[in-house]
Amino acid sequence: YDRLTGPDRTVVRDASGAVLATLTDGARTAVLIGPGRTFAEPRTTKATVATDSWVRLLPRPWKRGQEHAKWFADWLRTYRGSRAPDVFEISMQYVRGAEPKKNAKGVRYAGDASFGPLNPKGAHGRDLRLEQSDFYQYLGKPWTFPDTGTAAPQRARYGAVDCSGYVRLVYGYRSGYPLLGSDRKGAGLPRTANGMATVGPGVTVIANRRARPAELDALQPGDLVFFDIDRRTGRRLDHSGIYLGLDTDGHPRFISSREEGDGPTLGDAGGDSRLDGPGYYGKGLRSAKRL
Repeated sequence: YDRLTGPDRTVVRDASGAVLATLTDGARTAVLIGPGRTFAEPRTTKATVATDSWVRLLPRPWKRGQEHAKWFADWLRTYRGSRAPDVFEISMQYVRGAEPKKNAKGVRYAGDASFGPLNPKGAHGRDLRLEQSDFYQYLGKPWTFPDTGTAAPQRARYGAVDCSGYVRLVYGYRSGYPLLGSDRKGAGLPRTANGMATVGPGVTVIANRRARPAELDALQPGDLVFFDIDRRTGRRLDHSGIYLGLDTDGHPRFISSREEGDGPTLGDAGGDSRLDGPGYYGKGLRSAKRL
């Protein structure tokens, strides 16, 4: 077990010294090294992401010394080398053409997602689709939050998730991270990108700033990334996504739900899905957090 800083974290190695997992103090996100796989979306980009990182949630936030706890030994034994769906595989279950999946009650919990219904006052390149589609809108089922009570879905938003709704669908509803119904600070993931970045739980790995950060070295797969891409919102962060890692061209790539792509995509619809370079999202990156 090695200790590293920036942020403080524990790296688990096997007897030969190979990395098994990385666990960040104060975060539940764990990155395990497992079988290699490749994520692609040829409809919108030639780039792919080949990775051996498997992103999973620990049952509690990590802190130094827990490597000796029974709960962690049991958890690592269960997930070391496991091919059970992780955050990355779940995130790909909502891109264009993804196969629908239903639970025992007939609720569709996965499958091709849209961003939101058409905006009657919108146009291509200008608010074509409406925001405010949370994960329960995609499910078409009411959801009770600890801070705001029960929210009812709208028929027109069935199967839709905006950018923060997508993050909440992947990390919250599917992976088990607690969810709030507002942007209040509390024991759960807030509703909006700005709320997640500013008052939400987790560990800040890139602090919010007025311009794109100069360095991205602190990022690890699974981190939430936040953007300022709408001038109308001032300094409020208005877009969120999940960092996947380096693509086949060596660029840091993320996945998010977007109006221009009408749903989740790691492709380049409406702008390159890169955190570097001169593109729309690259220039708009402001901060990152590890849940």
